[in-house]
Amino acid sequence: MTRARVRVVLAGAGHAHLKVLQRAGELRAAGVELILVAPATFHYSGLASAVLSGALPAERAGLDVAALAARFAVPHIPAEVTGVDRAARRLRLSDGQDLGYDAVSFNVGSITQVPGKLGDDGAAWPVKPLARLLALRGEVEAHIGGQGKSPGIVVAGGGPTGFEVAAALASLSERNGVRPDLRLVHRSGPDWAPPRVLARLISALASRGVALTEGEVSGRGPGTCVLSDGRALPCDLLVLATGLRAPPVIAALGLPLSTDGRLEVDPTLRTAADPAIFAVGDCAVITGAPRPPAGVFGVGAAPTLAHNLAALGTGARLATYAPQARWLAILDLGDGTGLAMRGRLWSLGRGALILKRRLDLGFIDGLRATSGEMLED
Repeated sequence: MTRARVRVVLAGAGHAHLKVLQRAGELRAAGVELILVAPATFHYSGLASAVLSGALPAERAGLDVAALAARFAVPHIPAEVTGVDRAARRLRLSDGQDLGYDAVSFNVGSITQVPGKLGDDGAAWPVKPLARLLALRGEVEAHIGGQGKSPGIVVAGGGPTGFEVAAALASLSERNGVRPDLRLVHRSGPDWAPPRVLARLISALASRGVALTEGEVSGRGPGTCVLSDGRALPCDLLVLATGLRAPPVIAALGLPLSTDGRLEVDPTLRTAADPAIFAVGDCAVITGAPRPPAGVFGVGAAPTLAHNLAALGTGARLATYAPQARWLAILDLGDGTGLAMRGRLWSLGRGALILKRRLDLGFIDGLRATSGEMLED
């Protein structure tokens, strides 16, 4: 008697799913049929700041998802999952389709947490989704081309992303021959790195025209942004690096979420409340082992996810994933240097950026070579 094949829908083309696609042959042999539902292009977050600063062309940070799926004979639907009927095991897609599943894995990344009504008029620039951030480069360059000077830019958010985006925007102005006019607004003194590191970083940014202002952006006015204490700052462009949350479809599942809105999964990467739902990457958090949104964890979880999806067909025992307690994070500072941190160890300089480029380009170019995608010189 032939065993029925298990249909697994991969919702999203994040780091983990891109790796799982490469093992599609193994999963088919295990009796698992993969279907990928994801936008046609993957925007790689590790190179987004390099594209924003003008150090790399936009195509270097993009991957043809359809080509990769086709290379491994995985059907690809260029859409997004917008709703889930868990009782019927049906997915609603953004293109109007309705798709059944035996199991679904979410690797849909994260979006910017927009405070209050700052995003209502579309005038702010959230750092995610990445396609919106990459379009910001053209807006800044158009302003410089028309006005002959940098726009007044306010970056809201004093975490690592806020600092990296501010550095990239400063570099973009510098590459276009003008001095940056940029403020980084943070709620309180940054504490995401050792004080000595932050002092050097703040000093370096200040020398490039990036000023730090303590406060919280709460609204917009003509040519200004307004802080919660009533102060107004000159502002042509408001960039939001105000934290991340999972896309709305995660909350719509009706399953337990973490305090920051990510789907709670166990170490097998599936939810305890619904064994047909798996999740990895920024949109998920392992109960008892919370980690910040970072691509390193999606890549690290990929082998476990592939094994456990195959186990749906073979009946094998599920494996568990334990994310590392310390990991390497490198900020691109836009001026040819980087800030590398792992635990309490850190290095600021050109060597850090060289390592970052090697790792990031190695990841995306390896996938591109596998898919057969070619870039024009």
